[in-house]
Amino acid sequence: MLNDTSAKIAQYLLECEAVKLNVDEPFTWTSGMRSPIYCDNRVTLSYPTIRQYITNELVKVILQNFNGVEAIAGVATAGIAQGALIADKVNLPFAYVRPEPKKHGLKNSIEGRLEDGAKVVVVEDLISTGKSSLKAVEDLRENGIEVIGLVSIFNYGFASTEEKFKEAKCPYISLCNFNEMAKVAIDINYITAIQSEKIALWSKDPQAWSDAISQ
Repeated sequence: MLNDTSAKIAQYLLECEAVKLNVDEPFTWTSGMRSPIYCDNRVTLSYPTIRQYITNELVKVILQNFNGVEAIAGVATAGIAQGALIADKVNLPFAYVRPEPKKHGLKNSIEGRLEDGAKVVVVEDLISTGKSSLKAVEDLRENGIEVIGLVSIFNYGFASTEEKFKEAKCPYISLCNFNEMAKVAIDINYITAIQSEKIALWSKDPQAWSDAISQ
């Protein structure tokens, strides 16, 4: 059974088209992989009611699960705005992590100031493979920061990603995931049960699904 928060987040993301589902005309990701889902949670920033709800729920998750948090760090670029909103709500320092260091000036990989050893929660908008999220975690740790966890609006729920976070010893919590999104999409008649079954196959093995579609 879905909890109220994940169901509401799923509905909000579909309503504002931050998430789109299409089995018949799959989307092509930057990697070239074909997928029945496309997610851009930056769209939620344009809708005050949705934006505020997401911020408030992420704040609750952080305060309830990451005791002693001393600062918030966003993952560039999509996690910057939401991270700053959260930091403002909880009155904590904020910084963000670049995908790679600047090529000029001080060549920073982290923008902003975080105290050595500070207990930080990282904010991400979307977790897919976990690569960019965990790189940000690694960069913070290499700079003497204690990452105590990561939160995101949405994640695709890949088993391989779960393993990567376990290996990195980085607990994470998402407000909503792919399976929850699919259930809500059926409930509101966004997709049919048959389409949901096809989407579920993608969730189990995205690469195989993509390869089959591309043939």
